[in-house]
Amino acid sequence: MMGAKTRHFTPVPAVSLDELVPADHFYRHLERVLDLSFVRDLVQDCYAAGLGRPSIDPVVFFRLQLVMFFEDIRSERLLLRLVADRLSVRWYLGYNLDEPLPDHSSLTRIRARYGLEVFRRFFDAIVAKCQQAGLVWGCELYLDSTKVQANAGRESLTPRFAVEARHALRAHLAALFPEEQDSAEGGEDGQGTDAVLSVPATAEEASLPAPPSPQEPLPLPALLSVEEVAALAEANAARHDWIAAEGAQARAVTSRNYQRVADMLVSTTDPDATTMLTKGGLDLGYHTHYVVDGGKARIILTVLVTPSEVMDNQPMLDLLWHTRFRWHLRPRQITGDRKYGADECLIAVEAQRIRAYIPSPDVDHRTEYFSAELFTYNAERDVYVCPAGKDLRFDRPHSTERQLRYRARAKDCNHCPLKAQCTTSHQGRTLCRSVEEACLERVRAYRTTEPYLKALRKRQVWVEPLFAEGKQWHGMGRFRLRRLWRVNSEALLIAAGQNLKRLLQRRGWGRRPLPSGAALTLSESAYVYVCLLLIVVTPCFQPCQSARLLIAA
Repeated sequence: MMGAKTRHFTPVPAVSLDELVPADHFYRHLERVLDLSFVRDLVQDCYAAGLGRPSIDPVVFFRLQLVMFFEDIRSERLLLRLVADRLSVRWYLGYNLDEPLPDHSSLTRIRARYGLEVFRRFFDAIVAKCQQAGLVWGCELYLDSTKVQANAGRESLTPRFAVEARHALRAHLAALFPEEQDSAEGGEDGQGTDAVLSVPATAEEASLPAPPSPQEPLPLPALLSVEEVAALAEANAARHDWIAAEGAQARAVTSRNYQRVADMLVSTTDPDATTMLTKGGLDLGYHTHYVVDGGKARIILTVLVTPSEVMDNQPMLDLLWHTRFRWHLRPRQITGDRKYGADECLIAVEAQRIRAYIPSPDVDHRTEYFSAELFTYNAERDVYVCPAGKDLRFDRPHSTERQLRYRARAKDCNHCPLKAQCTTSHQGRTLCRSVEEACLERVRAYRTTEPYLKALRKRQVWVEPLFAEGKQWHGMGRFRLRRLWRVNSEALLIAAGQNLKRLLQRRGWGRRPLPSGAALTLSESAYVYVCLLLIVVTPCFQPCQSARLLIAA
């Protein structure tokens, strides 16, 4: 007889949500390991004291962000739908069955209220817990970056001068008619053109408070004179701090012979995203930089997202010094790929008595002419000797003032039988030598050593799998948010979640239980056979928990 199910629902009997969630559930373990009560101190300055209606608990907000990370959800709407359907997530957030959940739009407002600084401090708090658990080694640091697509398309690119002219026109009209400013916000252009120059996109975003600015640190005592402190302060104010600038490009820095594409074109959808060459062609995106500890846990110590136009060696030193002094580390070596091998970076790292296991860019073999390796430097005479035996003497400092130019005599080169393989210039072959050439030669000498080769091999399995993990399981292949400070917040949450997974594993959360009815692999079958044999031979033998699960399956 065929059965038929009648849809008849009765009121839910009195039951506790705590009884419905299994004792060994993942979110129970997450609740035991990570106490998020510290976030209330992080966001204390973002709320008024004793005024207005009570807001959503900041602990609930960050728990929702962790749920979004672990469940690989890319939308606040889908996140709240998941919370409404999952009893375990409701229990983790602390919401009862009959308690209304927050609205998804509240999460966007809270993110804008906190700003990037709160997310960075949250990430630092997770790293500090990993350091307290002994997961940070600190003797080796590894750097790498990956390309991440922006939430914008190439069709949104517009000439920058047109966008700036439109913004100037709106600012002029706003000054002439201030009473119509409120109605003009959130017009037909939406977040596109207004967002280019940091003007709120809509009236809803305009009503949000500005992200809090970080407080100035207290001056530390130093054995320096007032003049030296003033000179250092002036030098620091003149340089571009990539951490303080949130990874933004220094637009004021220009060159006579080079013009950035981002200086001519800008996206009206995500103005901070710049053109990026990918396997599928030209796209808009960012670069996400990781500084990873060399310990077995592979803890991510520093995260920074920059526009794709920013070369990897530009924020490298700021990332290293921030990591070193923030976590009080004394690394013995720094390892990165060829993109970080700028001369100024190598010299700065070696000046701190840290070995720079970083390949230098191969600029000598880009042409078919003789490379600089074929020229021998004579330190006593301060000359270079070419393959034909002629001298290249010091000519003048290079344009960068960090290199010295050496030039051969014109008559020696013009009558040389090897000129076709050396140069096309009629004024003689030239070479440039760095003022720190001794340091660079020491770095080049590392290439033949086994520690150098081992460090490069280790970097491939230490940092790159972290990027693959983030892209395959946690939505890092394409940012879901827009604007530089938002994508930095998103990257910090992803990295904090990756570190939290290592902390959970250290605190006892290993593999998930074997599902019932799962087929055993050949190695697992052999393992079960050995365990059963030991049980028969040795009655006092007690198999481990994983073995008992396999035997039960």
